[in-house]
Amino acid sequence: MFGKSTQTLLKIPKTPPPPSPATTPPTAGAAPASPAQPATPAAKRPEASPNDQSEQWYDLKSRIHRKLVEQLDLTVLSQRNSQDVRDEVRVAVANLCQAENALLNVNDRQKLIEEILDETFGLGPLETLLTDPNISDILINGPKQVYIERKGKLQVSTVRFRDNGHLLHIIDKICSSVGRRCDEVTPMVDARLKDGSRVNAIIPPLAIDGPSLSIRRFGKDPITWDDYIKFKSVAPEMVTFLKACVHGALNVLVVGGTGSGKTTLLNNLSTFIPDTDRIVTIEDAAELQLRQPHVVRLESRPPNIEGKGRIAIRDLLINSLRMRPDRIVVGECRGPETLDMLQAMNTGHDGSMTTIHANSTRDAMQRVETMVMMAGFDLPVKAIRQQFASAIHLLVNSARLTGGPRKIMSITEVQGMEGEAVTMQEIFKFEQLGIDASGKAFGHFIATGLRPAFLDRLNSHGSKIDPAIFERRVLLTDKEE
Repeated sequence: MFGKSTQTLLKIPKTPPPPSPATTPPTAGAAPASPAQPATPAAKRPEASPNDQSEQWYDLKSRIHRKLVEQLDLTVLSQRNSQDVRDEVRVAVANLCQAENALLNVNDRQKLIEEILDETFGLGPLETLLTDPNISDILINGPKQVYIERKGKLQVSTVRFRDNGHLLHIIDKICSSVGRRCDEVTPMVDARLKDGSRVNAIIPPLAIDGPSLSIRRFGKDPITWDDYIKFKSVAPEMVTFLKACVHGALNVLVVGGTGSGKTTLLNNLSTFIPDTDRIVTIEDAAELQLRQPHVVRLESRPPNIEGKGRIAIRDLLINSLRMRPDRIVVGECRGPETLDMLQAMNTGHDGSMTTIHANSTRDAMQRVETMVMMAGFDLPVKAIRQQFASAIHLLVNSARLTGGPRKIMSITEVQGMEGEAVTMQEIFKFEQLGIDASGKAFGHFIATGLRPAFLDRLNSHGSKIDPAIFERRVLLTDKEE
């Protein structure tokens, strides 16, 4: 298994050890050495600072890792079961730790072994955070400042990287695994991890204080509608209504700000799509995890090092129309593809869905107008609004409130046009009543008492709804505890 190899798994620069005083030759003309002084008592020796201890730890880890790489035969390892390889490498690392520093205690030796294995097989210091299911966001502002969001609260993590080079190596490892790159030519990149977590990286010269890495995690166990109800993010009647709307092939626009849970909500709405439909998903970085059997997943491509070969969301959307989709699901509309999406919804692809960044349903209409006009389409505002009113049937607004709770704030029907204005009506909404003792917003979900005009359409698709769920009343209360 072990043999010589010139390949390296971790690019940590070699740090030459300082010359030993005993072997340093005297400088010409220097005064003769003074007689040997008695050893300083242990109690009076200056203790190593935390920075010195950290450097010694990194140096020890680097030396062991280099020796490990010299022993590994990567050709043989690539043909073995990954877990068997990891177990055998663990033994090799343990032997190297013993040979390099036999005075390490059991806990430090185990920690050192795990860190070296993480650098070799994983993403180094990130592995500790990625194994914690309670962490939803990892925000890295340079090698020495790492923040995490755990259960809605942002806090500083004890995880650190050695230097900018170490963090850049981890970023490169993430990007290369999905066929992307992050360098001085392309200093910004969107990528994803194996578990589907979304990654954004930006490096110098754009990031002044060092490489910045943002990871939005989705967890191994995806959030379901049962979780939404359990955490009081939605009322059961609202879920029943949304299920009927998606099954009835209504076009849905998910609206929300950054971190409001738009992608998770879109993913859950897609679970209501019948298994008989052919679905095409289009994303910048593939995050959606549809469970239907007939799904075609498309992902945009950035330009190459020469600035050529870029495939944008709009290109994929136009191409998808030739793929005979029953439904098109676009991860997010934020550019010229917005008009193409509206046109697709208007030309026989009912039941399609997408998301858009906006704080409210009314803001979403204005944002669509802005994106279409900024894309260079010389269309009057009324024409854009007519496209919107005829394409979109339902808007679902999600938001993240004070203290971290995420709620479906509104389910709104698009009724049509009156003059030059798009008319809408709220079917369900969340009303915030205050902030509880722990700093979290609370309130209640209500039915507004208005019935949507498309009920007959839902009935014709076999999605019958009890009209009683639209009666004005409080559906679910999220009271202060």
